[in-house]
Amino acid sequence: MKYPLSFLLLLLISLGNAQAQFQPEPSSEVNVFMGTSGDHGQLSPAAGAPFGMMSIGPQTYPHLHAGYEYEARKFLGFTHNRFEGVGCTGSGGLILVKPFLQDDKEDLLKVKQEGSPGYYAVTFANGIEASFTASDKSGKHLYSFPSTKKSVYIDLGHALSNGFVQGGHQRHEKGISGWIEARTTCGVGRYKMFYYLQFDQKAVIEERSPQRLLLHFNDPSRELQINVGISSVSEDFAKANLDKESFESMRKRTKAQWDEQLGAIRVSGPEAERKLFYSLLYRTMQSPYRISEADGTYRGTDGKVRQSKYAYYNGWAVWDNYRTQLPLLSIIQPRIYQDIVRSLAALYENGKKDYATRTEPSNTVRTEHTIVVLLDAYRKGYQVDFKKIRDSLISENERLDFSKPDKALESSYDVWALAQVFRHLGEEEEYRYYLSKAAEYKRYWEKDFKDISKNDVDRMQARGLYQGTIWQYRWFVPFDVKGLIELCGGEETYRAQLMHFYQNDLYNHANEPDLQVPLMFNASTTPWMSQKWMRELAKDTVIQYYFNDNSRGIDPFVNRIYKNEPKAFIRTMDDDAGAMSAWYIFTAAGIHPALVGKPIYYLNVPLFERLEVSLPGGKQWKVEVKNFGNRNTYIAGVLRNGKPHLRNWITHEEIMEGGTLQITASDKPNTDFGKGNTYISSLHEW
Repeated sequence: MKYPLSFLLLLLISLGNAQAQFQPEPSSEVNVFMGTSGDHGQLSPAAGAPFGMMSIGPQTYPHLHAGYEYEARKFLGFTHNRFEGVGCTGSGGLILVKPFLQDDKEDLLKVKQEGSPGYYAVTFANGIEASFTASDKSGKHLYSFPSTKKSVYIDLGHALSNGFVQGGHQRHEKGISGWIEARTTCGVGRYKMFYYLQFDQKAVIEERSPQRLLLHFNDPSRELQINVGISSVSEDFAKANLDKESFESMRKRTKAQWDEQLGAIRVSGPEAERKLFYSLLYRTMQSPYRISEADGTYRGTDGKVRQSKYAYYNGWAVWDNYRTQLPLLSIIQPRIYQDIVRSLAALYENGKKDYATRTEPSNTVRTEHTIVVLLDAYRKGYQVDFKKIRDSLISENERLDFSKPDKALESSYDVWALAQVFRHLGEEEEYRYYLSKAAEYKRYWEKDFKDISKNDVDRMQARGLYQGTIWQYRWFVPFDVKGLIELCGGEETYRAQLMHFYQNDLYNHANEPDLQVPLMFNASTTPWMSQKWMRELAKDTVIQYYFNDNSRGIDPFVNRIYKNEPKAFIRTMDDDAGAMSAWYIFTAAGIHPALVGKPIYYLNVPLFERLEVSLPGGKQWKVEVKNFGNRNTYIAGVLRNGKPHLRNWITHEEIMEGGTLQITASDKPNTDFGKGNTYISSLHEW
């Protein structure tokens, strides 16, 4: 049988599209400028490798949160070791390097710029071009000057948020090495970074002050390359970390690393949606940082140098990302996540605090709820030696704060987690003691959260709350939603109050305290409301109040929350080390943690028609949406490996087994789906 040429062409195009449904180089989909303007993410386009300690990025004028503003034209130079999206007034940003022609005070005015994972480049009005790439603990600056006259200004005392404490350096024929002590994010602790800057030509060094240097290069070429190595252990390791490969070779190698890590999830859909997805997935893999050296040497949070056969990580924002980013890594980066879990457990051996210590090995923020992360990891099959840190876990639990309404609920979560740990250890008496202590949350809840008729319940930080309202914090009993329903007065009242919260725009996606609330209809007889709400927040126009103005205000945010542009998020919304990005990734994949500490995920209609997750052992977990469409936001039915899956939830074990989850979508809710076998967390469940 003969076919017309037009048919054969259509067939070839169709086959080509089928084969190209998954992007082979997902790093090409990433927009590193997403969330880099104003207080819409606190992100920067700094060049870095996945989970790498080194990052090199632009420092713009005037100083804003992340050190970089997309709309800014004037640049101060380029700095190192950014900690992305973590609030306060930024941190990191050590060792400022500024190229110049005649005078170090001359302006660097941006003409054009570009960036991709592991790479950033900018051209200035004076003709200087600058580009950067980075690997794990090394990086490269490449400057091109319009003439052979080449100079750079180096400020070894620069740090974001006036974070520089002290430092020392020594000169070499073609380099500078030394150490810097700086304040951590929010200035609570301190960390020490060792560095080695190596130039590809000799420099004449003029010292303006002990930390400020002018370097002049007389080589006849118009280019200057600076190699940088850093370490949390010593100058010798910083020097050893200098990479001898070419700029382009490092750039390609880092790009390949990003393609590998981002390729853990492959999605099929419109280009704009794919680019949004991978731009957000990229932000979930920038921290924590790998700080141990190639031979396993690392410096602990107690300042002592140790060796381990495992990679050691630091750079924590656990209170933010225990909810989403860390659980996401437990699925898509299992090998790396095991080392992250070991590193978190090691904090207890080295004198863990909720915030940073005075002897941190790198920049970091906070570690509340680490015990919840360890419990969650253990129940997912990751190795955690609870016996080794048993006494430290108890000691931390005794220091928990119950002094304010929100603190009482947050601390009760940790107490519950400790009870579960003792159950795993077979210590029934301790289990019963801490479970009883966790149950005391009910007393705090009835005192401050039961009555929602008072005039301060929708006011930010009323009664000493931290970045939230009574309405928003009252739902934070993730470990005992069954008990919460009873406290509300039963399922009908619980649903009515949830609906009031939803319909009156009381939810605040700009911060984390109520991040789990859209999922909470899943614990009721109307689980489809969670499917609707999650979809709206991820994809549709929403109304949001509650910025840092201490009230609902009169100027709401009316837009999509997640946008692939410099002003990406709600104003005042930080990405919080990938926490907010990971929320989107989970929702896009059609799953979301029901309770961190219990390996169960609630289901929603994914944002892509097809996606695949690579699992250990070469297995794949595939999700397909039948009847996919923008209006089809409800789950009509689910098949798992071809068999009916009647639950609106799935276990971590079922995901890691691989196979195919087929979700049939509809524009109308299936009022029967998910009601026969509902997962509702309970204080006494096991």
